[in-house]
Amino acid sequence: MLGATLGIDAYVSRLQDELKRVDPQEIQAWADLVYDAWHNEKFVFVFGNGGSGTTATHICEDLGKSSLHQHHLKDESRKRLKILSLTDNLGWILALGNDVGYDQIFVQQLMNYGSAGDLVIAISGSGNSPNVLHAVDWANRHGLKTFGLTGYDGGKLRAMQQAGMHVPLHDMGMVESIHLCLFHWVLNDVFARINHEGRYRKS
Repeated sequence: MLGATLGIDAYVSRLQDELKRVDPQEIQAWADLVYDAWHNEKFVFVFGNGGSGTTATHICEDLGKSSLHQHHLKDESRKRLKILSLTDNLGWILALGNDVGYDQIFVQQLMNYGSAGDLVIAISGSGNSPNVLHAVDWANRHGLKTFGLTGYDGGKLRAMQQAGMHVPLHDMGMVESIHLCLFHWVLNDVFARINHEGRYRKS
């Protein structure tokens, strides 16, 4: 826990340094995959545990709502990004955890919803969460695209994902913060492409 030993100035400085260490090409690849899912009308499934689970919820809400202009939300003709956080179906998660096993809570949902060409965004700071790994393994074997968000050494997830964004840092709190911070650039980039704004504005 870096904040236990670093004062606020040193902590913020370290956070800035760690943000710069993330590979920009990995962040761009994340945005490209989300935009491609929108363009090709494929589903995006997001999941993780604990803080990563709430990051999945945040990603789903932002991309579902804020990939369009506010004034376009009531326009039924607008193409939408099909996105679902698998962390948010509490009844199903509890039933699966109780009746089948906690390691099955995401993969069983994917079996119902997922199809070839869909995108999976799997979040695990350690890269070793069994329920995340089972879902990514199934997705890889059934033609889905898999993108991992990892920290530490990336664990097993980084080895099995097709693509991903890695934060090479052994501090869960800062890893989770960086995942969500850089997601907001992804959101902005996808928004600009869908709505032909900023550097994607049509001349």
